[in-house]
Amino acid sequence: MFQKLLKKTARELSSQNIPYMVIGGQAVLLYGEPRLTKDIDITLGTGIDSLDKIKGIVESLNLRSLISDVDSFVQKTMVFPVIDEKSGIRVDFIFSFSHYEKQAIERANEIRLANVAVKFAALEDVVIHKIIAARARDIEDVRSILLKKPDYDFVYIEKWLTEFDKSLDEDFEKTFKEIVEQLR
Repeated sequence: MFQKLLKKTARELSSQNIPYMVIGGQAVLLYGEPRLTKDIDITLGTGIDSLDKIKGIVESLNLRSLISDVDSFVQKTMVFPVIDEKSGIRVDFIFSFSHYEKQAIERANEIRLANVAVKFAALEDVVIHKIIAARARDIEDVRSILLKKPDYDFVYIEKWLTEFDKSLDEDFEKTFKEIVEQLR
């Protein structure tokens, strides 16, 4: 069910020239250990000025909004949550136009699901997103990814986490280095 929805969504986003990458649990399945995930998270390389275009895509995919006042909600959260009622799968369209997200989308890997290319965030960008999210499940995802795929770009991850630390007054880089050290 997830693959079918991922393929349909990727086709539609590509046909509308919307840059995107799949992040979250679906990307973890690609790089880490298999685990249960109940949704699809898609970062869009566009700001909310493209909301009407995304609403059209949602409609063409026969998805239903999970919120009544879409414009207001997206303005506050930068997220447009929808659901595929047939499968019960939730899809979160995440609007972003930051320098980091644009670069991450450019680095995304095209993975073929049957005959459709779907853009998944690069391993390093999945790790960065998961470190920033910082829930226990996210930290476990980072461990599983780094254990399974030890040939990652440490410097790239460290660079971006340091940038986020400066702008958000956090310790993301420290968390990452602690995980790396624990895995040695």
